[in-house]
Amino acid sequence: MKIDFAIIGGSGTLSSNFPEKNLPDGDIKILEENLIFDTPYGKSPQMKIFEVAGKKVLTCKMHGWRSGITRADSSRQIFWVFREVGVKKILSEGGVGTINRLLNPRDLLIPDDYLDMSCRKDVMLDGRYLLVMRDALCPELRKKLLTAAKRFFRGRIFDRGTYAVTDGRHFESPAEISMLNGHADIVGQSLAPEVYLAREIGACYANLSFVVNYGEGIKIWSHDTMKEIFFDDAELIGKILLEVIRKTDSEENSCECKKLRKETLLKEVYDNR
Repeated sequence: MKIDFAIIGGSGTLSSNFPEKNLPDGDIKILEENLIFDTPYGKSPQMKIFEVAGKKVLTCKMHGWRSGITRADSSRQIFWVFREVGVKKILSEGGVGTINRLLNPRDLLIPDDYLDMSCRKDVMLDGRYLLVMRDALCPELRKKLLTAAKRFFRGRIFDRGTYAVTDGRHFESPAEISMLNGHADIVGQSLAPEVYLAREIGACYANLSFVVNYGEGIKIWSHDTMKEIFFDDAELIGKILLEVIRKTDSEENSCECKKLRKETLLKEVYDNR
């Protein structure tokens, strides 16, 4: 089966068992559920195939993270499946903390760059490509996310910003947030290695981040507020992602995402593996 679109679910849609909460929209149909694929990196997380506006979409929950399986392997499993079914456009979402002191909980941000502070840097499928990480977050998908967000969300939306990636699963210390201040605007745990793997399989990738807490040392935040955001805004996040799929042609090629994946100069090394 060929599937052009994928959505990597994060904390934003987790409480809604995406896309079930959006089924009243009328053009959404669940095709297959509880799919687990054998990959070279172990069994994949459960995935779901649904249709919106006649377009097939493959999705998984919470970035495929599961107890006992490294986040690096989870990412490899997901993107191996994406590559096998021919995914061309990938959207991800998730809650983030603030680094920029001007941001507040319930702000939406569509990052245009990232800063990888994680230890998960050597995560690849086969290493056959040199990945140029200019415009790593697809400009075209980002524009569509902004348009969809403006349609459904009445709060503050930021169309650019830098996402700092940390390992987690703990949150960052005040000293870490202070160190990142001036270099990034938001902090989370999922954008990398996804952004690398998307480029490796030649797919466009964009992220919708919503602020759920203040970074430590900026302002005291409430776990209850975070919980409310996760449950109250799940349907909204789903609506934005689905609208982007509706308005996106899988064959659109005005961006350079695929062109920024180059043949490795170490081809002979990989050919002899």
